[in-house]
Amino acid sequence: MATVVAKSHYIFGLRTGVRNNLLYFDEQTIIFPCGNNCVRYNINQKCQKFIPGTERSQGMKALAISTNRRYLAVSECGEKATITVFDLQHEQNRKRKVLTGGEIPVDEFVCVAFSPDSKYLIGQAGGPDWTLFLWMWEKNKVMATVKTSNSGTINQVSFNPQDNTQICVCGNGVFKIFRYAGETLKQSSTFKTDVQNFLCHTWISTEKVIAGTETGQLMMFESSRLRWEMNVASVQKVKSQSEKQDSNEPSSALPRVTAIVGYSSGFVCSAGPGTVCLFEKIEEDDQYKKTKDIKIPPEAFSNDPSSAEQQEISTLCISPSEETLAACTDGGQLYSIHFSVVELEKGDRAHFEYLSQSFHSSIVTGLSTCIRKPLIATCSLDRSVRIWNFETNDLEIYKEFQEEAYSIALHPTGLYILVGFSDKLRFMTLLIDDIRTLKEFTVRSCRECVFSNGGHLFAAVNGNVINIYSTTTFEDVLNLKGHNDKVRAVAFSADDSCLVSCGMDGAVYEWNTLSGTRESDSVLKTCSYTGVTISPDAKTFFAVGTDCTLKEIQDCQILREVPSGDVVYTTVAMSRSGRGLFIGTSTGAVRAIKYPLPIQNAWLEYQAHAGPVTKMIITFDDQFLLTVSEDGCLFIWKIIDKEGQGLKREKELIYAEEILVTKSDLEEKNKMILDLNTTVDELQEDIKHQLSLKDMTYMEKINELTEKCQQQTSSLNAEIKVLNTEKEKQQAAHVKALSEILEEHEKKLQDIESTNNQKLMLEYVKYNELQLKHDNNQQECEQRLNSMEEKKTQALEDMMQSYEAKLKEKTKLLNQFQNESEQQVREFEEYIKQEEVDTDIEIHDIRMKYEQNLREEKKTSAMLKVELDTTTKSFHGLQKEIDNRNLEIEKLKQEVQKLQSVIKSLENDITGLKDTIRNKDGNIQDREKSIYDLNKKNSTLNKALEVMTHRAEFIEEEVAPKENQIKELKEQMQEMEVELKDFHKTNTQLELKIDELNLKLKTKDKEIYKELKKVKDFGVLVQRFKADLHMCVECIQDPKKLKENIRELYTCYVQPSDVVEKVEVHTDIQLENSKQRERYEKIIATLKNQFSRDANVFQANNTKLMKDNVFLMKEINDLRQELRTVRMQLHNYESQSNFNKNIKGSANTRGAASAGRTGLMTQQNSEEAEKIIRLQRLEIHRLKQEILSQTPSSVTKLPPLVN
Repeated sequence: MATVVAKSHYIFGLRTGVRNNLLYFDEQTIIFPCGNNCVRYNINQKCQKFIPGTERSQGMKALAISTNRRYLAVSECGEKATITVFDLQHEQNRKRKVLTGGEIPVDEFVCVAFSPDSKYLIGQAGGPDWTLFLWMWEKNKVMATVKTSNSGTINQVSFNPQDNTQICVCGNGVFKIFRYAGETLKQSSTFKTDVQNFLCHTWISTEKVIAGTETGQLMMFESSRLRWEMNVASVQKVKSQSEKQDSNEPSSALPRVTAIVGYSSGFVCSAGPGTVCLFEKIEEDDQYKKTKDIKIPPEAFSNDPSSAEQQEISTLCISPSEETLAACTDGGQLYSIHFSVVELEKGDRAHFEYLSQSFHSSIVTGLSTCIRKPLIATCSLDRSVRIWNFETNDLEIYKEFQEEAYSIALHPTGLYILVGFSDKLRFMTLLIDDIRTLKEFTVRSCRECVFSNGGHLFAAVNGNVINIYSTTTFEDVLNLKGHNDKVRAVAFSADDSCLVSCGMDGAVYEWNTLSGTRESDSVLKTCSYTGVTISPDAKTFFAVGTDCTLKEIQDCQILREVPSGDVVYTTVAMSRSGRGLFIGTSTGAVRAIKYPLPIQNAWLEYQAHAGPVTKMIITFDDQFLLTVSEDGCLFIWKIIDKEGQGLKREKELIYAEEILVTKSDLEEKNKMILDLNTTVDELQEDIKHQLSLKDMTYMEKINELTEKCQQQTSSLNAEIKVLNTEKEKQQAAHVKALSEILEEHEKKLQDIESTNNQKLMLEYVKYNELQLKHDNNQQECEQRLNSMEEKKTQALEDMMQSYEAKLKEKTKLLNQFQNESEQQVREFEEYIKQEEVDTDIEIHDIRMKYEQNLREEKKTSAMLKVELDTTTKSFHGLQKEIDNRNLEIEKLKQEVQKLQSVIKSLENDITGLKDTIRNKDGNIQDREKSIYDLNKKNSTLNKALEVMTHRAEFIEEEVAPKENQIKELKEQMQEMEVELKDFHKTNTQLELKIDELNLKLKTKDKEIYKELKKVKDFGVLVQRFKADLHMCVECIQDPKKLKENIRELYTCYVQPSDVVEKVEVHTDIQLENSKQRERYEKIIATLKNQFSRDANVFQANNTKLMKDNVFLMKEINDLRQELRTVRMQLHNYESQSNFNKNIKGSANTRGAASAGRTGLMTQQNSEEAEKIIRLQRLEIHRLKQEILSQTPSSVTKLPPLVN
């Protein structure tokens, strides 16, 4: 009899928790993990190919595909962590290489990535070492290793898309770029990223990397610098606020950027639960702008439609042609969207679509199939019931309920379904697009239910009782009682005459379904059974349980036991033909055993699920094996023999196509169809009417346009005729001008040719003469060259001989030096080795000492920090107030400086005017010589002098208000200084308080240290006492010795004098401490009094200086008034002298004498005025220096706190 073989046919489900678990092989094919396999799914043809995992694998961790889409790397856990590389272009996905960590122990490889040329592969090992491996994978050679993290987890590794030597690593507090050079991986750039948890990254170009963080930050790094930063939460702020206003739900946490992928025009990243953001590059700014939000759509058949939107995006990938975006979620669902659809969508949002079907997201607890239809029913702890079609490989019906579903059974007709929920058992009908409850039974947490093969009965497990109901009347026909513990599996025979059950009490019972009596039993209390099946002849039962064996039971006896080899069997199923037996294991593998059972333990094992197999069923025609597991996947296996052909059927099974529809649904749909037909007719009539109207309007527009076109063509024809006439006239004139120009050109050519011929003859004669000279010179040069070459050869030979001798000597010396250097290198290496050993020992000792010191210091610093915080807070508050006051003072000083600059500019104007006055005086002296003849001119000059003096007085009047302003500012300065003094007082008081607190702290520290010393001494004494007491215990049987030993202990350890002395010492220390404290308090009081006295003296000195300043300012004002009076007298004197000159008109000598006198007087007055101004300036400068010396500087700060 040929052995039965199972071949993978189709899988519904997705394995979560695998890094990079969705990949594009080509435009139509994707690769994703499912169970313990990788699936190649063709989207258009809806067919699958499988890449099985390795045997004894404990699960996949990461996937990676090469850039040329040829190789697939799969990271798996086991006894050793391995990375398997598959060739995808081979028909059977041939295994190329298996990479390991070599001598370095590795538990798992968290991330994997191929190089751009697909020759190298990197694998990130897990904690605690976090070692990064670089392989030349085709040669199975480790090129380099490096430790990437000390404590934080690593989330992703990748190669630069155009550089094999550059690798990026990101994780919790880790973002590093390594470069491979000289057989080592060295960190080429550092980033300050201790705060951020980087979850993913992608390369945008050869130098730009964009990374996503746990707090929703997007960071772009370029050449070791952060170039661009953006928060996804801030991008979605407006939308999220509007949504929160609509729904009164509490605000959620920050969105996590869990996946990111780049493409030619930008990048795509996740932005929190159920959201993907599309970013495009801005060419001008070299930045990126968000263009669209792509959301996961709400689930239509779910009780909570928003639950689908709350799924976290785990992986994103883009097709090779960049036309489709695919996404994978942590809920085990696959979604996709075309970029063309995203562009066509109006608004800022688009929605994903399912890539294949909706899968289970939790443990699948129930599995069933029917006879009349190609349907599979499953239920799961995700509260959903799904109906699958194993012919079309589609999801037919999906519905979610309020309670968790534990078991399911499909009626043989495929029209009804039985589901065991946590509260009730429900009998439901399968409609065209819905599942509706028909009857409810009060059976709580029904873990197992099954229909009979005829469909007239169904059995439901209620704890340790099996209830059998009628499908037509829903009456409780039988109650099968006999199990002492929970019943785990139930199976009807082919003719429904008997029922087999097994439970956790180790019993397998056969029941008569007509009478309800127990016909046979097999009890094995050491095993709790989990699965049972019945042979086609209903004589033999097969049961599996926790004792790792398959049992063949017949006539109440165990005929044979097949051990599993340290693997627990969970379920068992037998084909209806009786040729094969299939078993599910706790590791997720499926085993096929031929029947009758072989003598040796021979079976075929298939890598299937990533968790224990929960249920297993064979279809009625023995064509397919169905298995479900705790990993949420449904496997469909094709049952064939070893020759590759399907099992032969007795009769060809034809599946029914009828579907249940309620009358109300049909009527509603018919009404909908009629309404839609009427609306279609109305819309067609409206469209026809609108088209006719549009035709009319378009015809009118066409006529108008044709008329306009005819008018324009007629006007253009007239313009063309005018232009043609002008063209003919211009052509005639052009021909005439050309003929004239050609004649002139010919004449000029003839003249030039004649002149050029003459010049050529002369040049030819010169050329001949020069040729002769050249020949003579060449002969002479050749002779000289020959002689020089002979001399050179002789000199070269001499030089070669001398240098060869020198070379030999130098080579000897070199060999000697090389030998010496090698000896020195060896000695140095030995010395270094010895030094390294010594230094390692010293470092270890020092480290131990410093660690002890650190622990002690941490304890003390923790106590001190609490007290310091209170003082530092108050100190910082005062410091801020003082800084604000100092800033105000600096502002006032700047204003004073501005006013001084204005005064200086005015003084410069005065000096300029004085210079002009001097120049005028010189002119007056020159003109007074000619006064004798020009008296009229003299009067005009006197008037000009008067005008200039008036100007000088006006300028002095302008200076006076400026000086008043300076006085006001000085008064403000005095007020500020008073306030500063108050602040200094408060500051000094605070310093004194801090000093007092520090003294108290020091005394307390000393007391604590003494107490600790006492505790240590007491501990040593206790240890000694324990040792002596242990010696006494040895003599417990000899009372005399015991008594003597105890007396010795008492005399040794208990001495009253010591106790008294200790108490006296303790009291003395307290007295001394109190005396010192009183003495320090007195000293502090005296210092405070002295400080207050000094402050009063300082204030008195300051007031005295201010009074002196006021007195000096008064003197300055008096001097200015005197200066004004002197100038007025000078002006009156000059006018009087001019008047006397006009009266006297006698002689030239008298005029000259008067001019000399006036010049001397003006010079003397001006010199006196300048002296007065200089003295006043010196006095002002002296006063300013005194003020600055008395006022405290704004830069000074309070002294820091003493620890």
